[in-house]
Amino acid sequence: MSQTVSRALRILAELGEGERSLDQLAAVLGVHKTTVLRLLQSLEEGRFVYRDAGYRYHLGAGLFALSGLALEQRGVRRIAAPHLAELNADTGQTVHLAAYEGGEVVYIDKYDSRHAVRMYSRIGLRAALHSAAVSKVLLAGLPAPERRRVVAGIDFTPYTARTLTTPEALLAELDRVAAQGWAQDHAEHEAFINCVAAPIRDAGGRVVAAVSISVPDIALPYEQVLELLPQLLATTRAISADCGRPAQQP
Repeated sequence: MSQTVSRALRILAELGEGERSLDQLAAVLGVHKTTVLRLLQSLEEGRFVYRDAGYRYHLGAGLFALSGLALEQRGVRRIAAPHLAELNADTGQTVHLAAYEGGEVVYIDKYDSRHAVRMYSRIGLRAALHSAAVSKVLLAGLPAPERRRVVAGIDFTPYTARTLTTPEALLAELDRVAAQGWAQDHAEHEAFINCVAAPIRDAGGRVVAAVSISVPDIALPYEQVLELLPQLLATTRAISADCGRPAQQP
């Protein structure tokens, strides 16, 4: 990747965290302000960034249009949408759709809960590979050699007292997930959130996405989150069937 492209992408990633001034962006990139200004001017021409009246930069409408096109190109997102909306309406809880790409698990759709306590997650955000239920489902669906390779490269950050912190523990958990057909995040990423997740499979049986239900313990205790599993599994089976998976197969 060229240095110019790399710097432009770094600017966009930084603006994804919030508005920034020219000085702040120059400090992040470690280059002179004139270099950053030239990049910003090119990005402005493409409407990928814009500058407000206070001379602070934001992500622009051109980038939003591209992100919308990227999401539209994910067939599974379109197929899953009515099923996810129904699951969200029936349970009242946050529903996520996630996919695995390039060694990362990314949320590609989200339906918010009806409760005042909302999940921080958003479309496009990466999920932790060793703690998120959707990640466990997607990693469990990988061929065993690739699964081991991915796990070997994980930084096992201990988010809570329940977080899995070794490759051996995660690999054992992934074996259980593959055998039982679903995964859980029992307060492993956030101490007050419990999640269950299940795979979406294509016609050939390949895991192409994962659906999760995420619930703050102020809304439901862990045991009652597990009681949502039948609805979740019925939803993923229906989506898989729409993706071409024979109805009699899990």
